[in-house]
Amino acid sequence: MKLVLIGDGESPHLVKWARALEPRLELYAASSRGFAPALAELLPPERRLALNTRPNFAGGNTAVLRSLPKLGRWLKEIDPAWLHAHYLTSHGTLAVAAKRGWGLRAKIAGSAWGSDILVTPERSVVLRWLTRRVLRACTLCTSDSLHMAERMRALGAREVMSFPFGLETLPPPPGMKQERLFFGNRGLEPIYAPDRVLAAFSAIVRDWPDAELVLANDGSLRPALEQWVKHSAIADRVRFVGRLSADAQAQWYTQARWYFSLPRSDSVSVSVLEALAHGCVPILSDLPANRELVNDGENGLILGDGRLPDAAELHAMAVRADRIAHDNHGWVARQAMFEPAVERFVARLHALHTGHGLRRPRGSVA
Repeated sequence: MKLVLIGDGESPHLVKWARALEPRLELYAASSRGFAPALAELLPPERRLALNTRPNFAGGNTAVLRSLPKLGRWLKEIDPAWLHAHYLTSHGTLAVAAKRGWGLRAKIAGSAWGSDILVTPERSVVLRWLTRRVLRACTLCTSDSLHMAERMRALGAREVMSFPFGLETLPPPPGMKQERLFFGNRGLEPIYAPDRVLAAFSAIVRDWPDAELVLANDGSLRPALEQWVKHSAIADRVRFVGRLSADAQAQWYTQARWYFSLPRSDSVSVSVLEALAHGCVPILSDLPANRELVNDGENGLILGDGRLPDAAELHAMAVRADRIAHDNHGWVARQAMFEPAVERFVARLHALHTGHGLRRPRGSVA
């Protein structure tokens, strides 16, 4: 069974999907940009097409659409069973247009990444219409949270499989932690609210003056955040370490007792899953997808808008931190590994391709 990934071939997320799919079917990839070295090594040149555009993932992708004839001709030659579009506003549109314009027999599978469902359709009537059009054209969709899956169904999706964009490898069970070490690695951009992380940590330092915060990653807000910290009461308690390799990031997860992720909008975050797997106690913003991972006060904290961590809550969780770490690691092992989910996804593709899966499975949740 031939499947063509359509997405950003320079994205580590698409590389991760390709690694999981390649052993299970005859895999091809069309990239709106170029290809990351790992993806180029995985697929031979004849199974790759680089469109070399610069997509705007919020929409308005006229440059991407101008590459449609090149994509359509290539797909017509391959004659795949499935087009698997990642990020529905841009690449989903490309898949739908190619299928219709070149009369492809392929069915379309669409994988939502978060903002393409949770943010983009709210920006304009046109983008909402476009999102609906793509979802209705997909025979099968995937979502990494139950909340986003419901939004997709409300926008017209037919069948949605829900599973976390989980881990490829489970880290060892958590060991000794630095009890007052906090770690955060979301982008230093407005949507991830790093200013709120610093405000929450400032409140914590008032009760735990020996607490430390390590902020990884980068973004447009980093210079302003560093300046604010430099002139604040927590100047000697915060470190900005920039973008990290996977190994370096894993070391901080391993050491840190606590993990911050306070975005304004998000689906289930891979970073949060990694933190849970390494036994960190998560402190998360109050979003529906986060509540699928954390029971407030039990295996982490959920901070509603404007709420700062409460000293009593932190102390209560610190006493149980080793048990929470063990339980969070076990939950990821049972519920959030990527390979088993992809295995179920591919089985569903086979069933739909052969016509044996035309009746929608009960629940549609992987």
